[in-house]
Amino acid sequence: MEFLQFLFSLRRSQKRLVSVMVDSVFLLFAFWFALLVRLDSVDVLLKPDYWWLILLTIPFSITAFVRLGLYRAVLRYLGSQALTAIVAGVLVSTVVLVLLAYYGSIDLPRTVPFIYAAFSLVFVGGARALMRSLVGSGMNRRGEPVVIYGAGVSGRQTSIALAQSHEYYPIAFVDDDESLQGTVIQSLHVHAPKELRKLVKQKAATRVLLAMPSASRSRRQEIINQLESLTVKVMTLPAMADLVSGDKLFSDVKEVEIEDLLGRDSVAPRQNLLTANIKDKVVMVTGAGGSIGSELCRQILKQSPKKLVLFELSEYALYSIERELCATALEIGLDIEILPIMGSVQRENRVHAVMKAFKVQTVYHAAAYKHVPLVEHNVVEGVRNNVFGTLYTARAAISANVETFVLVSTDKAVRPTNIMGTTKRMAELILQALSRESHQTRFCMVRFGNVLGSSGSVVPLFRKQIANGGPVTVTHPKITRFFMTIPEASQLVIQAGAMGIGGDVFVLDMGKSVKIVDLAAKMIRLSGFEVKDAANPNGDIAIEFTGLRPGEKLYEELLVGDDVTGTDHERIMTANEVYLPWNKLEYILAQLDKACHEFNHEIIREILLAAPTGFSPTDGICDLVWQQKKASEDIDVKGNVVNLVS
Repeated sequence: MEFLQFLFSLRRSQKRLVSVMVDSVFLLFAFWFALLVRLDSVDVLLKPDYWWLILLTIPFSITAFVRLGLYRAVLRYLGSQALTAIVAGVLVSTVVLVLLAYYGSIDLPRTVPFIYAAFSLVFVGGARALMRSLVGSGMNRRGEPVVIYGAGVSGRQTSIALAQSHEYYPIAFVDDDESLQGTVIQSLHVHAPKELRKLVKQKAATRVLLAMPSASRSRRQEIINQLESLTVKVMTLPAMADLVSGDKLFSDVKEVEIEDLLGRDSVAPRQNLLTANIKDKVVMVTGAGGSIGSELCRQILKQSPKKLVLFELSEYALYSIERELCATALEIGLDIEILPIMGSVQRENRVHAVMKAFKVQTVYHAAAYKHVPLVEHNVVEGVRNNVFGTLYTARAAISANVETFVLVSTDKAVRPTNIMGTTKRMAELILQALSRESHQTRFCMVRFGNVLGSSGSVVPLFRKQIANGGPVTVTHPKITRFFMTIPEASQLVIQAGAMGIGGDVFVLDMGKSVKIVDLAAKMIRLSGFEVKDAANPNGDIAIEFTGLRPGEKLYEELLVGDDVTGTDHERIMTANEVYLPWNKLEYILAQLDKACHEFNHEIIREILLAAPTGFSPTDGICDLVWQQKKASEDIDVKGNVVNLVS
């Protein structure tokens, strides 16, 4: 084995020289074995004519192998091209042998060339096959043993890739196809799914790799549910689109995506709706560097706008998304002007100047503070950004004659228990009211739940906690949430915006709500650990309940009322929600603006409670500055009382 390691450590030119020498010896032995088999006498070894014959044949044979590219083939990746070169080279060698014997008047039995060809194929081809087998089975088995679920094209390609990696090596296939079960593919046995538990235990496999990038999400969820009880880490291949584009390799395995756990298949977007407000138009995205805003920009770029205006407050976020989009445009050959604009939606004159200068036609308003506890702790800034930021951006759009204005809203705007949800409902009321005024801008809003992978999402938090050994923290055992992937949500926002006629409140079909504690337990088990609880005190990672945070709801809703109508799109509905005419809402906004300017949190809360938002707070005023001020006032009062008494 050490000798083989030494051979594999040689430089490529040295390996080729060794191969030439070994093949020369193989041809020599093939010739003498052919004579011995045919003549059954060792006396042939003493005949000089035969020595001259084979010694002249070998250089011609090696030259043929060289010209056919046999020595350019890498042994561990030996394929059909190398086998073809071996067969063709042996054929040339045999023909040369016959011709030299004929013209040299050497008495060579007629069957010897055929026997010689057979031995040459066995020696030259068989030796390479043996070495390739040694490399694949024993020489490179470093890393963790994995079982590949799926023996199709992706599974076979994955097996080849992993066999050469240092992180994992494949030990078996598992496949649902009964015709493949019991067979051997690339030296790996194919087993039925029911044998997986036994296989994992016998082979000490630490991971199961799902090699089914084209399977539907619902099918993947079924398989994941079967694997969940094994307490081995379940990993998956990248999406087939990434494999085809070259962005990912078959060896780029990763953890199971959370959307696979939800088992919800996305609906293919409708191209006519995607392009309606974008193609050959000037499009502006506010909050372009955020989770939703950046994905909106990616989707918009694919629809070939004339210009894409990125409006963002964070310098780094703007820098990052602009670089990414410019690189993407260059890669796919799009000549689109991408304009990175710094600014705040709270400055109406800045927003208007940008829209007017670039003649913006479509606006996707994604700029918002959306993290519930943070907005609870910073009430005035939350109101300023989410309510008045939307108001100023909408008024700027009207003044700049923008054609379409789409607000990215949230399910937290429905019967809100927190400031963030209330401010988003106020933003909806503003657009509903403005849409009934006389102007050219068409307003609509799209309401949906949590998006996977966004800033503040529980999924990356759970993954980090699991990687650190736990515990995994969940606020409440009964808490549930709706989930959707960022790309799907962004595509639906664009499509819904194209369907609006003015003042529409669109609601996305988020599927079934997910119990967060069940999601946490599933992620723990699919990471190869056991949940530690009262029933299993020897488990690996515990789930701890920390209590609801300020303003947090147990259950989220997507509708204020029950008046919902379907649309032509199966994932988009329209809700007929209560609204206020502009003259009444304008007065409320003026009072709210005054209260914010004076930092009067009591009045802010009263206004939000009185407005038709459905605001039903579960906590008192949580603003940190207000609480500190109250605490200081209480201290001063107590101090004055003590002084008076003394």
